[in-house]
Amino acid sequence: MSENEIQALITLIDDPDEDIYAQVRSRIVSLGDRVRPVLERAWEIDDQGDLFRSRVEDLLHTLHLDHVEARLKDWCDRGCEDLLEGALIVCRYRYPDLDEQRIKARLAAIRQDIWLELNDQLTAFEKVRVFNHIFFQVHGFKGNKRNYHAPQNSYINDVLDSRKGNPLSLSIIYQVVAEDLDLPLRGVNLPNHFVLAYLEEGSVGGGLQQNILFYVNPFSQGDILGRNEIDEFLQKLQIAPQEGFYQPCTNRDIVRRQLNNLHHSYVKQGDGERAAELDRLRQLLGPMPDEPKRLEP
Repeated sequence: MSENEIQALITLIDDPDEDIYAQVRSRIVSLGDRVRPVLERAWEIDDQGDLFRSRVEDLLHTLHLDHVEARLKDWCDRGCEDLLEGALIVCRYRYPDLDEQRIKARLAAIRQDIWLELNDQLTAFEKVRVFNHIFFQVHGFKGNKRNYHAPQNSYINDVLDSRKGNPLSLSIIYQVVAEDLDLPLRGVNLPNHFVLAYLEEGSVGGGLQQNILFYVNPFSQGDILGRNEIDEFLQKLQIAPQEGFYQPCTNRDIVRRQLNNLHHSYVKQGDGERAAELDRLRQLLGPMPDEPKRLEP
């Protein structure tokens, strides 16, 4: 369809006949992302009525959600290899004009500051201590305990701006920077929490059962944990241990949980529309793991 034909279609957006508009809407949505600039220009015309503007805004939102969904599906089809890419796709749901290069530059600056203090003679524990000092003391990241369930805690662009996030978002940023430094840190999907596992050198990518030296808790300023601390955490929650609570999870699991956290945040805010849209996106990543069973009292 030519741009002139698209323009002619757009003139019918404010048709008072709902059946006609339904057909027009369906046709516009079928054109996909390429029609968005035309709609945006039409919305900016001063003499457009309220009905026209309202319908254009609805169309733009629908097209944007379709675009995010397509990007997320493509990321899944390519194996979910790039964690940062997946997390940024989720951010783009809320921030259509997200400057991804700016985010990558900020992550690169953090990585550079840490790299300058690392050397090959340091032990794994010493490397994490250096990382923690730069990440938490120099760059000021910390857990947002006061406003824990706010949606902005799950969008890593917001977390980079405020330096405050939830366990998952802080872990995503920590892991992305660590991977750029060739530090073998991978996410661990605990119930009600999220930590990172420091893997033994050479065990990365060696299957689900991997040798873990220790765990790192980015929500608590990078506290070092052992398996015993994970046991105690599960006991406090009265949740039966599962091997998946100790081993690294996949990037798909991490982004699924990011979407799950956002869905929960919008439900708590009473924003049913956004919650439904986040549910639509997380369906692309498959079902969440079975709910962990609590221990018998």
